[in-house]
Amino acid sequence: MNVAAKIIKTEILSDNWYTLRKITYEFLKKDGTVQTQSREAYDRGNGATILLYNKARKTVILTRQFRLPSFVNGNESGMLIESCAGLLDKDNAEDCIKRETEEETGYKISELRKIFEAYMSPGSVTEILYFFVAEYENSMKVHEGGGIEQEQENIEVLELDFDKAVQMIETGEIKDGKTIMLLQYAKLNTLV
Repeated sequence: MNVAAKIIKTEILSDNWYTLRKITYEFLKKDGTVQTQSREAYDRGNGATILLYNKARKTVILTRQFRLPSFVNGNESGMLIESCAGLLDKDNAEDCIKRETEEETGYKISELRKIFEAYMSPGSVTEILYFFVAEYENSMKVHEGGGIEQEQENIEVLELDFDKAVQMIETGEIKDGKTIMLLQYAKLNTLV
């Protein structure tokens, strides 16, 4: 495949939390002409997410936490039900999600399976997200979870009936894209 774009200039607009860049580039159109375009791209790093499931009990582990962007965009409480996730922070995706699973849910997992990877908002965010699934048992619970205090996380751990969790997509109780994708994958592949 031929590269259709050539970066001309990159400006950092903000590096307060993560990095927001304005990128000017030349783009080769289908008709063979070159057009100069400018877009902003937000770089927060890559991440990983996981669905913990218990096949025998037909349950899944999800989390609930406050998400400011959802609050300012009409989510009255700001609370979202989500699959466990986190940024790679220079780890590989598997090590990252094992760490995040233990921090957020309190479950220590060793066996997991990568199922796919996806760009979640490629029009403006550079992040690629690595998706995993893993079975859990009560014996794997090493603490209560809830996240790390230094990161100001205040995460509630939820153990939900799988069919109820899938139904929560339809009722609008679950609106997080990565979580919907994982629950649908589990349903399509009869994991639970």
